Amino acid sequence: MSADDSARATPGIAGVGAYVPRLSLPASAYREAWGKGGAPGVERVAVADADEDTLTMATEAGRRALDAAGVDASDIGHLAFVTTTPPNDEEESAVRLVSLLGVDPSVPTRQFGGSTRAGAVALAATVEATRGSDAGAGTGSGGPALVVVADSPRGAPESDEAAGAGAGAAALVLTDDAPLAVDAVGEFGDPAPGTRFRGFGSAETESIGVTQYERGAYTRAVGGAVEALGIDVAELDPDAVALTAPDGKLPYRAAAALGVEPARIAAGTVVSRTGDTGAAGPFLGLASALADSEDDAAGDESNGRSPATSVLLVGYGGGAGATALALSTRASDAASATSATSATSAVPVEAALDGDVELTYAEALRRRGTITGGEPAGGGAYVSVPTWKRTIPQRHRLVAGECTECGALSFPPEGACPDCGSLAGYDDATLPGTGTVEAATAIGQGGAPPEFVEQQQRAGSFPVAVVAFDGPGGEGDEADGRAVSAPAQVVHSPAGTPAIGDRVEAVPRRIYEQEGVVRYGFKVVPTEARRE
Repeated sequence: MSADDSARATPGIAGVGAYVPRLSLPASAYREAWGKGGAPGVERVAVADADEDTLTMATEAGRRALDAAGVDASDIGHLAFVTTTPPNDEEESAVRLVSLLGVDPSVPTRQFGGSTRAGAVALAATVEATRGSDAGAGTGSGGPALVVVADSPRGAPESDEAAGAGAGAAALVLTDDAPLAVDAVGEFGDPAPGTRFRGFGSAETESIGVTQYERGAYTRAVGGAVEALGIDVAELDPDAVALTAPDGKLPYRAAAALGVEPARIAAGTVVSRTGDTGAAGPFLGLASALADSEDDAAGDESNGRSPATSVLLVGYGGGAGATALALSTRASDAASATSATSATSAVPVEAALDGDVELTYAEALRRRGTITGGEPAGGGAYVSVPTWKRTIPQRHRLVAGECTECGALSFPPEGACPDCGSLAGYDDATLPGTGTVEAATAIGQGGAPPEFVEQQQRAGSFPVAVVAFDGPGGEGDEADGRAVSAPAQVVHSPAGTPAIGDRVEAVPRRIYEQEGVVRYGFKVVPTEARRE
């Protein structure tokens, strides 16, 4: 194999997905509530809804990345999930992500956390683990790799960490011969305790608050990791620098140490409109930098720029360590992107980076569960965990049953066929997740079943609908005319309760928590309100 062939065999980035919750809290609302400035350089922070967490956001980002890359989830050969804020301190969330995305359960999975540097570490480790291997990203029988990073940090309500705390997720699909190559990896660690940490059993990130000490630790670690790349940054000439960003000022402190213009950092920074997204921050910045300049996903911070063809991505974690990756478009892809149009990225991106619903400070506290009660004792519809597990394919991926005798659909696939009455059984038939509202109503305050009371306390009344989900052929020319009905909660409906005939799409959400176990499943969002 020639040197060029060897280089091209290194896994690269074939598609990027990103998801930021549509709810946001403006910095002005925090300042009004606390009478102080808030996080420097942050205009608003993203707020996860009451039924969202890092796992649901990871699923949203993962699906977008797969769509962008044109890769089916069943073809993924390696999955890495990264978060410092998992739904549970001890439980492997990566396994649930495999199910929610529809990845083969036999593929190798890895879960990373413990530091906001972990996303960059996971990307570097995945590239190395899949380089030229049969389990690699597109080499041999292993198939592409998927790296998903999601975070939703918290802080004490009066703290700078809380003022800047955001939420979001990003995902990368890695394949051989992908447009964006990983050219080099550099790492650096120099102990600086107290810069960013979360004590055992605590949900709140904190620091000792010594500004000069924290700035020094950040610039030293980031600069050291970039130096360890062993390449000339001036020669790389990155179009964008995507850094871990606890606030909107700290990344720019590293500009001099990296030898780059502040404009390059601005091109890879979204913290001003998302807040601190922890380990996901550099990857959301990467998505923004790679997005088409004319695409709404790029947002205000990248207006007027062409998509980046070279990016310096650096993950930093309190403690203090950093991992840097030099990314650049492969020569042939760079040439084709340049010749086509300056507003077309060589790397496909599907990103929803900007929210469209603004909250008051009290509403944000409710959504985060800071000022609400819990589920009332007794009275709920008890569903045991083993019973719930049996229906996970239906709840996670809308797997219906196709009657082996007549081909009719049944959801869930159990009992006699609803059309022909046969007991011969069903073949799996995964629905596309689109459908039409057949009936709808709203569950007002006090009307929710006990297991949904906490959700109602946090987010208010919610609509529910009976949805006729499209058959495997979907809607349109390829539709086979089959549909199957199922009830679902409706989220983010502009009209409140949707109207009969409205089109909706399934989205991953927390359903409720019982016995300490979070139950995940699908809800629906009106098609007109879904962000792409």
